Amino acid sequence: MKQNKITQYILLHAFKVSIPVFFGYIAIGIPFGLMLTSEGYPWWLAPLMSIVMYAGAGQYVAVGLFASGASIGAALLTMIMVNIRHIVYGLSLIEPLKAYKQWKLPIIFLLTDETYAVLTSVSEPPNTNRGLFFTLIALFHYSYWILGSLIGAVAGQLIPFSFEGVDFALTSLFIVLLIEQVRKTKNSLPPIIGFIVSVFALFVFGPSRMLIAAIAFGIALISFLQKPLLAAEAKQKAKKMEEKP
Repeated sequence: MKQNKITQYILLHAFKVSIPVFFGYIAIGIPFGLMLTSEGYPWWLAPLMSIVMYAGAGQYVAVGLFASGASIGAALLTMIMVNIRHIVYGLSLIEPLKAYKQWKLPIIFLLTDETYAVLTSVSEPPNTNRGLFFTLIALFHYSYWILGSLIGAVAGQLIPFSFEGVDFALTSLFIVLLIEQVRKTKNSLPPIIGFIVSVFALFVFGPSRMLIAAIAFGIALISFLQKPLLAAEAKQKAKKMEEKP
């Protein structure tokens, strides 16, 4: 009985943490389903892609690749370029999940931009298996995305829709998650660096090639500045401790 209560508590806590992403994934999953069916594909392909592929932005790109008749090689290369940022996500989660190896495989598959943002900003409840807690959050996100794409695909078969403005839903979700991250860490430097290198990459490399350049420059700058910034922060904390009576 006690074990059941603990499991229910962890489930409830994971669900509460996942609620913001629920609204975001429903909002951007529905347009994906609509877009896919508008290109003449069957409704069931949308939830199937979400179950097997689960790539968010990659699924949006895939619709365009399907419609343009791109080759398998071109599609694979495009997917790698679009999702290459996940390498960085995985590397940064090695240490937090070091003691929870049995949960690594499900988290690897379920890791998305939004899930990564949540996992790196949330703390597990006391006496809770972090790997299990993280996996439950990721599973909730996974189910929301499948549900959103299913709703959109079914609706697309039944009701005509205008797609004007729906492409901003994903951007809006990223902005909300960024604000939450900054509020929690109280460190505005990473988003400032991200903004600067993104603008630089946009003008130098163009919209189609800016993503990898921005990620590379951003990681390089943060890595270069990390040690002096951490040293300055430690020095400031030590000074505050000395000033306390």
